[in-house]
Amino acid sequence: MLANLNIKEFFKKTASADPAPGGGSIAALSGAAAASLVEMVANLTIGKQAYAEVEEEMKAISKQASLYKDKLIQDIDKDSSAYKRIIAALKLPRRTEEEIKYRKEAVQDKLKHAVLVPLSVAKDASKLIDLAGETVTKGYKNAVTDGLVAAVTARSAALSALYNVKINLSSIKDRSFVYEVSQQIKHLENEIRRKEKQVLSKADL
Repeated sequence: MLANLNIKEFFKKTASADPAPGGGSIAALSGAAAASLVEMVANLTIGKQAYAEVEEEMKAISKQASLYKDKLIQDIDKDSSAYKRIIAALKLPRRTEEEIKYRKEAVQDKLKHAVLVPLSVAKDASKLIDLAGETVTKGYKNAVTDGLVAAVTARSAALSALYNVKINLSSIKDRSFVYEVSQQIKHLENEIRRKEKQVLSKADL
């Protein structure tokens, strides 16, 4: 599993001529990194007398961030696996009409799955921007820059994931599916940029 590699091994594998892991896995990795920072700032805040009023909120944020972190770590492998399934479907035989039809259906099915994985990453990373914002405004002040880095990294993860959604969406023939996902992309892109701008504006740096 990619998630079990050490940092050097993971980046060596990413840098190789093998197309997986690629941008989608990196987007998930970035999201997990953002979640880790959010969790860290929340944990640094917990237990400090000056922040007693927000302790329960920080505990909740820490827990949420941890769950997102674990999910996004899993998505590193899910994205790579989704790509490999598309390649496997493309290699299916097409000697007869039945085989051609089966191959087309298989490719379309795998493309849809490859859309849904990074779309989920984008949605989770978008929510992490909100959590990062809470740590920036209410969390331990000496760690405010960590909260800001979390927000910026989550924004990058979300938008990066959406690029992977778009590239696969362009090959899908199901117009209804394409329209529905395209609408979600537009909404997410606007929300992600708005949220990041809002979080950054809260920092007095």
